[in-house]
Amino acid sequence: MLIVLPPSETKAPGGADAPMALSFPLLDPVRSALMDALAAADTETLMREAKIPAGKRAEAEENLGLRAAPVMPAVERYTGVLYDALDAPPLPAAARARIAVGSALFGLVLADDPVPRYRLSAGAKVGGKTMRAWWGSRISGVLAGQGFVVDLRSGAYQQLGPAPGAVTVRVEQADTGRVVSHFNKQYKGELARALALSPEAGGAASAADVADVATREGFRVRVDGQQLTLLV
Repeated sequence: MLIVLPPSETKAPGGADAPMALSFPLLDPVRSALMDALAAADTETLMREAKIPAGKRAEAEENLGLRAAPVMPAVERYTGVLYDALDAPPLPAAARARIAVGSALFGLVLADDPVPRYRLSAGAKVGGKTMRAWWGSRISGVLAGQGFVVDLRSGAYQQLGPAPGAVTVRVEQADTGRVVSHFNKQYKGELARALALSPEAGGAASAADVADVATREGFRVRVDGQQLTLLV
């Protein structure tokens, strides 16, 4: 099982002076071209195309020197509600190995891939091209080779590279049937942690299998085809 998480706009600062060593080398040509295009951009154009707020100018400027920037494991670089709930640092290596993160800049990385701090979202443009145009079918092609996938990415990141046959997850209020928005990321982070730690999850091959694991871990769930709904 590969659990694919969305990235976050907020990212931890700092890291180690070490090279980027990213999984899925088939994505390297686009990664390299994007970093070259960012390095060549002027800050004003970059902020406009990438929709970076004026108050985040310093983060935009970090995009100009990514190849020399300090790095840290992806699952520790990303911060926010989902990653707080995931609580990745104490996870054992086997659990971390089940986790990947979708990224507008890197396409797809594993939890322990060292990445720099950057500011680029799925809705951005670089060099006048959308992220979907940059990535084409490459992310989907990589995901197709990863076996069984539980896709927790938001819609914008799923569109950068749909995962064929993946189980997707939504969070719904049990009493009203309404989609949960405020705590959506928290519940998905908790589910990702439970799946990553579960010995039984390694043998999952369907939405029903994921539902069985989630139920054993204390979640209330419903299965609708390839979609798992958390009832909260």
